[in-house]
Amino acid sequence: MRISLNGSGELAVKPSIGAVVAQLDAAVDAGFGSYWLAQTGLADALTVLVAAAGDRVDLEVGTAVVPTFPRHPAALAAQSLTAQAALAGPLVLGIGLSHQPTVEGQWHLRWDRPVRHMRDYLDVLLPLLEQGQVSHRGQLWGADVTAARPTEQAPSVMLAALGPQMLALAGRRTDGTILWLVGPRTIRDHIVPRLGEAAAAADRPPPRVVASLPVCVTDDPAAARALIGQVLAGYDELPSYRSMLDREDAEGPGDVALVGDEATVLAALDELADAGATDFAALPFAFDPELRARTWALLSDRARR
Repeated sequence: MRISLNGSGELAVKPSIGAVVAQLDAAVDAGFGSYWLAQTGLADALTVLVAAAGDRVDLEVGTAVVPTFPRHPAALAAQSLTAQAALAGPLVLGIGLSHQPTVEGQWHLRWDRPVRHMRDYLDVLLPLLEQGQVSHRGQLWGADVTAARPTEQAPSVMLAALGPQMLALAGRRTDGTILWLVGPRTIRDHIVPRLGEAAAAADRPPPRVVASLPVCVTDDPAAARALIGQVLAGYDELPSYRSMLDREDAEGPGDVALVGDEATVLAALDELADAGATDFAALPFAFDPELRARTWALLSDRARR
């Protein structure tokens, strides 16, 4: 299992490209294999990744994830191809639906047939990335476009998928799934089997499973879990995450976080690998400098193995 870094926290509260650049440089020095950013607020993840990692050939970068509802697939294809052309290394375009409260409450868009939405979205996005042309008239998305691409190196596409239909779609059409707040039992018993079966049926390579969870190396796990639960309050009320937490018998995000001393966190990483996660995107969750240093040291040591 590859160890990578989820840097989304650098964009969540006070977005700073400089902070992302510094963290990305530290991630390379620490031996992490990939660096991931979520699309949050008014900071564009793809643009930030190009600004931070444009000339690096030693690091894969990716979005985890870009919501699809507010962006036409042709526009996202153009942006991601441009980002890949500007990057020296590989790009993973992670996309996802977001959630009904966000789609309707913040963007004032209609949450309509989400699985159909994503099928149509991929029917437009993937041909444009891979061939520079598409002719598709779907129920929710469509396009007739033929255009020159700035690069012939199409980004890898991965799909945030939790439910059975989305996992099947991810396995059939994309290179894998990107998870958030999903524990090892759920990865082993739900994510990996459904994703793998769909990929095999479509004669695709074994899919990647990128698991992302908060991590804190500490001698006071109760306090760390309480802090994580406080900062991430609300995730447990979103139906898709709630169903994943229920599969782990977890009350909230703090219960699935990787928290404890070095031996405990290393055992948790091994459990994720045994469950079928191919990548672990760590979100270090420690405000105390000493705890943050311990967490980075453990992750760096594990990444270099």
